[in-house]
Amino acid sequence: MKIQPSNSNEAIWRDITSQSKIPEQLKTLQEIATNLWWVWNHEGANLFKELDPALWEETQGNPVMLLQRISNKRVEQIVNNQELMDKINRLYAAFKEYVQTEPDRSKPSVAYFSMEYGLTNILKIYSGGLGILAGDYLKEASDSNIDLVAVGFLYRYGYFTQTLAMDGQQIANYEAQDFDKLPITQLYKDNGEPMLLEVPYPGRKVYAHIWKVSIGRVPLYLMDTDIPENSEWDRSITHQLYGGDWENRMKQEYMLGIGGILMLNMLGIHKQVYHCNEGHAALINVQRLLDYIQNYKLGFNEALEVVRASSLYTVHTPVPAGHDYFDEQLFGKYMSEFPPKLGITWQEFIDMGRTNPGSNEKFSMSTFALNTCQEANGVSKLHGKVSQQMFAPVWKGYFPEELHVGYVTNGVHLPTWMAREWKKYFFNTFEPSFLQDQSNPQIWEAVQLAPDNEIWDIRKKLKQRLVEYIKSEYRDNWLKNQGDPSQVVSLLEKIDPNALLVGFGRRFATYKRAHLLFTDLDRLSKIVNNENYPIQFVFTGKAHPADGGGQGLIKHIVEISRRPEFLGKIIFLENYDMRVARRLISGVDVWLNTPTRPLEASGTSGEKAEMNGVLNFSVLDGWWYEGYREGAGWALTDKRTYDNQQYQDQLDAATIYHILENEIIPLYFAKNSKGYSPEWIQYIKNSFCQIAPHYTMKRMLDDYIDRFYTKLATRKEQLTANKFEEARSIAQWKKEVAANWDTFTIEQLLYDDAMRPVVGEDNVVKLVIDRKQLNCMLGVEMVYTRENPDNHKLEFISATPFRLAKEEGSKLYFDLVKKTSEFGHLKVGFRVYPVNDKLPHRMDFAYVRWI
Repeated sequence: MKIQPSNSNEAIWRDITSQSKIPEQLKTLQEIATNLWWVWNHEGANLFKELDPALWEETQGNPVMLLQRISNKRVEQIVNNQELMDKINRLYAAFKEYVQTEPDRSKPSVAYFSMEYGLTNILKIYSGGLGILAGDYLKEASDSNIDLVAVGFLYRYGYFTQTLAMDGQQIANYEAQDFDKLPITQLYKDNGEPMLLEVPYPGRKVYAHIWKVSIGRVPLYLMDTDIPENSEWDRSITHQLYGGDWENRMKQEYMLGIGGILMLNMLGIHKQVYHCNEGHAALINVQRLLDYIQNYKLGFNEALEVVRASSLYTVHTPVPAGHDYFDEQLFGKYMSEFPPKLGITWQEFIDMGRTNPGSNEKFSMSTFALNTCQEANGVSKLHGKVSQQMFAPVWKGYFPEELHVGYVTNGVHLPTWMAREWKKYFFNTFEPSFLQDQSNPQIWEAVQLAPDNEIWDIRKKLKQRLVEYIKSEYRDNWLKNQGDPSQVVSLLEKIDPNALLVGFGRRFATYKRAHLLFTDLDRLSKIVNNENYPIQFVFTGKAHPADGGGQGLIKHIVEISRRPEFLGKIIFLENYDMRVARRLISGVDVWLNTPTRPLEASGTSGEKAEMNGVLNFSVLDGWWYEGYREGAGWALTDKRTYDNQQYQDQLDAATIYHILENEIIPLYFAKNSKGYSPEWIQYIKNSFCQIAPHYTMKRMLDDYIDRFYTKLATRKEQLTANKFEEARSIAQWKKEVAANWDTFTIEQLLYDDAMRPVVGEDNVVKLVIDRKQLNCMLGVEMVYTRENPDNHKLEFISATPFRLAKEEGSKLYFDLVKKTSEFGHLKVGFRVYPVNDKLPHRMDFAYVRWI
């Protein structure tokens, strides 16, 4: 037998991770690195950068990786550098003083649930605005010393990294995160084994490791199902943010809601208020209901009183189509085991997620959230009104304007998004307590006294930094994607810090209308090629991989940017993330936003720009609807001229060109002998003083505490006192009212349908109701409406309550003296409703009978 010259099986490789040995003197740096406090305290980030500037850039600002990879030689140099060691010790002392501060017990404690968190570019568990907002919220909760815990997912792949093909087509790359190189900590049991969360799914159990992200004083706990204990089918639950099909979305939202509460139970964490950041987290209230029923022997209705009294739902979506809906078959596959445990039928359970109970509608997570949360809010004043319209069908006896749905306008975390140059300048200009009182407009008035040249010097420095960043970060990518090296060199040379820079950065959804600027290319070409008034537009943003329209728009803009007349004048920056955003929102002169009104729920990119002396030019929608001030930015009207969207787009595009040509460009280039425009600087000062303090995350968090958290915590305490005495009482009252609601009769209504009221004169209406078996107080209102001639819908004018004149047995005698105040053709209705001063608002028990 011939001997084979070689014989080898498949190589077996084992993962090992070698890393630098950190001496005891530098162990403090490891502690700081695993707490994201350094993200918004620039002294921390600057110190890590100082340890090894090249390695800091190579790791994209990741201190954990930096400490793992720093050379022994450099470590020895650091330890022997007494000045640097003193700096490290001072930073650690400041860090420890910060994190060891006890929470403010005068404020309610909160559990916060979100699908995504944008905390830092190195932790890819966010996609866009919703996540960035949630991340900012946790940072401000830490700064404001709120007792808050957050729950989410540790995604293996997170959201995609964007590259562009040579033709401008977006390419979505999903890159696995190496958890050992991230500023996160895995939780272990006392015996050294990983803590394992067990979540009952239908027919099986799904397991998750638990990781902790420390955001200053606030813990964020993340669930990770990509572990060997799970099947491949279930490991993918935490693979991608907003990835997969509807069943994967169902599995994710099940894990966030059911699993999230089970995880907090496992960790022994219980809070006063439970906050759903979007409807994705609505199923937390299923598990919370079950906990109260099983642990405290409450009935379903009694448990629902307690759960509702401690729950808040924040909606970020302005249209019904943007919410999550699940087919009954799919929803039943995952949720059918819960109704028997809750003591209700399947029909009763699924109807909690339907606008029309008993119908064949899909299950809406948002409707379920509304039915299990006492409070709900939109994310700007205008979006609050839009949300009332959107959710009105849930409470059919009331008009949108009467609903309890409120609003808190979004804000941004100032220490994260304000450039360090501005922070340093304002610390010297304002009071020392500036950050603690950053939403106080009086503090910001000092900007008006600042020398113009100082404001301009900072703006010039930030613009120069943006230009240098673009040239250094994008040179290689552009050489790879644009084919012609000479064209890339020409493009880089044309990026001019002396030009008026206009930025546009956001998700490329079609309603954002990034195409508006390119409606009339001839006119745009004249604007950008005026040598006396150079202007350049910088675009960036990602389109969802399933959004062909958004991806087509990116490709269209890239194609235009490569035309000779627009080369170096229209620039597209790929892979929009927090690093790009931080440079862009501080480095441009004007921030452009052109959404289709009223589809911008809030928008926060313009608020970030606001914190850096960048002026906003936007449609009056979202936050700008209430933020705009004349002489501090520019606005396109919130009014529609055309129903046809194409015509409206053309008009808005023409308005953009006109404002650029006749207002923005002349103002910017009205420069004095010192090289800047005093009028432009005054706009910046006005913007800082009149707008910035109102759109900080500090103000936003204070609003949530004042408008929602405090009253929820107070009411929950009332309902749970004395072994849930009040919760039981209210549930019993509702049960009796529901059972006898149809029994009361109208004995008399003295109102003349044929009368023609005269404005200014009194009208008297009398009403007698016999409650029969209904053992509760009733209220009556006279409701005035007017028909909208365009859509023939009734529009609410007013609701005036009747006076209870007397009560005799089961009979109630009401009267109303109403002075007519409206002209024209009106519609009048009379509405009866149950009265109980223990209810938070009418929508809590929206029983209505029109008579």
